[in-house]
Amino acid sequence: MNFRLIPLFLLLTFWANSQENKSYRIRTIAFYNLENLFDIENDTLIFDDDRTPEGKDHWTLERYNKKLDHLSQVLSEIGSSTSKTSPDIIGICEVENRRVVEDLINHPNLISKGYGIVHYDSPDERGIDVALLYKKSVFLPTSSTSHRLLLINNDDERNYTRDQLIVGGLLDDEQLFFMVNHWPSRSGGEARSKPNRMAAAKLSRRIIDSVQRLDANAKIISMGDFNDDPNNDSFKKILKTIGKPNQLEGQSLYNPMEKLYKQGIGSLAYRDKWNLFDQIFFTENLLHPEEGKYKFWKTKVFNAPYLISKKGQYKGYPQRTYAGGSYTGGYSDHFPVYMYLIKPTSEEETPE
Repeated sequence: MNFRLIPLFLLLTFWANSQENKSYRIRTIAFYNLENLFDIENDTLIFDDDRTPEGKDHWTLERYNKKLDHLSQVLSEIGSSTSKTSPDIIGICEVENRRVVEDLINHPNLISKGYGIVHYDSPDERGIDVALLYKKSVFLPTSSTSHRLLLINNDDERNYTRDQLIVGGLLDDEQLFFMVNHWPSRSGGEARSKPNRMAAAKLSRRIIDSVQRLDANAKIISMGDFNDDPNNDSFKKILKTIGKPNQLEGQSLYNPMEKLYKQGIGSLAYRDKWNLFDQIFFTENLLHPEEGKYKFWKTKVFNAPYLISKKGQYKGYPQRTYAGGSYTGGYSDHFPVYMYLIKPTSEEETPE
C-alpha cells in the first residue's frame, strides 16, 4: 500500500470494512505543557510561594479548580475527532507533584478513562516535574526510570532542573518505550542557555542508546517541551534527528515535527514569533514496522479555537492562565501536540 494514501484510506476504513476488508486500530500519543499546575499549599522546600492564596498570583482553590476544569477538557479532546476518545498515552510537564496529577485524572472529564500515572519528583527549584499518563486498559508499564540532568552554572554551582522520564511497557501487547522531557528554559537568552539544552540532548541520546544496546529493535517515542525548535543544534547535531523519511537508516530518529515547523506551525508564540518547542519524535522502526505492528500515521498540533486568545496583547496566542502579570483564567501558554499510531485489525473496534 502506498503510504501517501493512508490518510484517505483510513477515513474510509476506520471501524468499518474497506474494499480490502481491513480496518485499523488507532492509538493517540499526546504531550501537553500544563503551564504551572500547582496546588494552593506552600511547600517550604521549593519556590512555589507565588502560587499560593497569599502569593503574587493569588492562587486560590477556585482558580486551581478552574485550571483543572480547563486542562481536563483539553486532554479529553486531543485527537478525538479521529479516534473518538481521549489519548491513550499522555506526557505532561509543569506539574508540582503527584497530588495535582491525581486531581487531574480524577476530574469528571477524565475519570471514566481510567488513567494511571508514572511520576517521580524532580529536583527542579520551582518543584515542577514531568509525568506520564496512560490508559490502564491499553498500556501496561513494565519499567520506569527517572534520569537526572546534572548542570553546573558559571559559579560552579548546581543548576537544578527537571529529570527525564522513560517508561517501558506493553501497548496492546506490543513493547514500546515512552520518554517525557522538559528541557532547560531559554531564560537569559537562547545563546546563553543553549549549553544546558545541549547537555539535555546528550542525556536523551544516552538514554536512547542504553535502551537500544539491550534491544536494537526497541521502539522508542520521545516527547516533551524541549525549549528548542526541530532545526536547533540539540536536535540536529546531538540527537541527529531526521525530518525526511527517505533519508532514514538503521537506528535513526525521525522527527515529523520538522515538516510542521517549516510550514510555520507552532505550539507557542513569543514576540510575534511561533516556536515548535513541543515535539514528538521516534525511532525509525515505527515508520517501517513488522507486519501487523503499530506504525506512525501522522502528527499534529492541537490548536482548537477555544485555546486561542481572541483579543488583547496576546491575540492569536495560546490562551494562558496569566498574561502580563494578570490572571486571565486560560488554559496554558502552550498548545498540545499529538501523533497517531495505527495497525490493521480484523476486530470491530470500540473506543476505550
